[in-house]
Amino acid sequence: MKLASAPGCSATTYRWLIRLFWLGLFVWVGLTFRQHGISNDEYVQHTYGQMLLDWYQSGFKDQDAFHYRNLYLYGGLFDIIAAALDPYIPIMIWDIRHLLSALFGLLGFYGVSRFAHLLGGQRLSLLAMALLFLTVSWSGTMFTHTKDVPFASCMLWALYATALVVRDMENVSGKAIVLLGFAVGGALGLRVGGAFAVIYLILLVIGRVLLDHRFERTPIFSRLLRMVVVLLPAAVLAFVFMAMCWPWSVIEPDNLLEAAKSFSHFDFNMQTIANGMVYNISEVPRSYLFQYLAVKLPEAALLGLFSLPLLWLFCRDALCIAERSARMVMATLLVGAFFPLVFIMEDRPALYNGVRHFTFLLPLLAILSAWAIVAVWRALADSHMQGNTVFQAIWAGIMAGLMLVTLADIIQLHPYQYVRLNRLAGDQAKAQFKWEGDYWSSALRAAADQLTEMKLPQRTQPYWVAACVDTPQIEPYLDGRFSVTRRWDEADFFLSTTNMHCHEVMKGTLVGGVQRQGMWLAVVKDRRQLQGADRQATPAKN
Repeated sequence: MKLASAPGCSATTYRWLIRLFWLGLFVWVGLTFRQHGISNDEYVQHTYGQMLLDWYQSGFKDQDAFHYRNLYLYGGLFDIIAAALDPYIPIMIWDIRHLLSALFGLLGFYGVSRFAHLLGGQRLSLLAMALLFLTVSWSGTMFTHTKDVPFASCMLWALYATALVVRDMENVSGKAIVLLGFAVGGALGLRVGGAFAVIYLILLVIGRVLLDHRFERTPIFSRLLRMVVVLLPAAVLAFVFMAMCWPWSVIEPDNLLEAAKSFSHFDFNMQTIANGMVYNISEVPRSYLFQYLAVKLPEAALLGLFSLPLLWLFCRDALCIAERSARMVMATLLVGAFFPLVFIMEDRPALYNGVRHFTFLLPLLAILSAWAIVAVWRALADSHMQGNTVFQAIWAGIMAGLMLVTLADIIQLHPYQYVRLNRLAGDQAKAQFKWEGDYWSSALRAAADQLTEMKLPQRTQPYWVAACVDTPQIEPYLDGRFSVTRRWDEADFFLSTTNMHCHEVMKGTLVGGVQRQGMWLAVVKDRRQLQGADRQATPAKN
């Protein structure tokens, strides 16, 4: 059954609240998209997008994109769009990319709204969107995670379309079929992990057919055959759209399998950290993603998720969904949320940067936690205990309080809120070195601005700057007085993120940096007075 609106709140009220929420989102994106630094991968990603555009513009003759590093293993949907927009928008390309990524993030908010509405109406839509905003691994990363957020949005819409398919089966609308085709094609046009969307669809359609056969004695094989015919246009559309965004995938018949094999055990020499333990990315424990979800999800969402087993034990009626259509939507949500977690436990792929590679789970967890929060509310309302309205008020107060705490943290950390850890991680200033923090080094944009604002004596040669990031991440923000060097012992200044203790590699006088909530996120060190061994780099603690 759909979740009825709370007493005193009409559907019109919720519609207006959702509109106000959207207004706030658009204003926030418009005012802040230029505050974020360049991420580690953006230079090579944008180069790849330009190469793909060159392939099209050359009449399919320029093959450089298919030999550029390992980028050919990824689809180029986002990067092609960014490269195509670059000549026509008079702002820095990196800001264009961040705005475009934010728009994909907003598309994810809309997908959450539609999916939650399908499951529980206007109230659930509003609550799910609010929880997604408080999930800093979404709202704090949607400007800079230009592979992960667009992929997550496509996966969300593919799952939404799948929910429509398994709800309506042979009667599914043409719009849903078109949406499914574009969403799956877009997901595959970003990375081969979009195959998850195809697996979800197959499992859920088969499951629906088997359930109908069990309870209504409907035929199995003829229905499956009809569904193949119904879904064939979506499959063709997905394949064509994928091929447009990721042409390498269809140049050879086994390229898709090669990409899947490469990413199933993707590995290179890199370390990550979880709860103070440092691992090579190919040797992380099975609990790695679960640990990060535990400290990165907002407290309100965690409490909602943790309430589900309690409801199962003590108030199972609150979890019942009477309408078959809503049950199929919930089944779709659960498959999308938990299948990848089972996959991780079984396959143990290389992981790093916390939840980044599984960002596509976050919108689903926001919906599920919102549903659980409302289910507890309903359980309290339906209970036979005296003072159930008091218990409802307490529950609402707890949730509102937790959400306000998270919102206050987001405001204080802005625009670096994606580094936030929830209260389970303990004191933030101490916990920042137990988990991956500003792994994209976004705060170095502000640190580079501080360096360029320094009044320095004029000299004929540039001031040499060493940076614990890739050179393209800070070069666009430095003026002509500075030049980035790889010979760190000769550097006059050192810019670094504090992630994984990188700021401790080089000595120098601290003359600037970025602080939030007592944490240093980036530092600027003056090294001009150092002599001898003090000018040498030393290994980080990790």
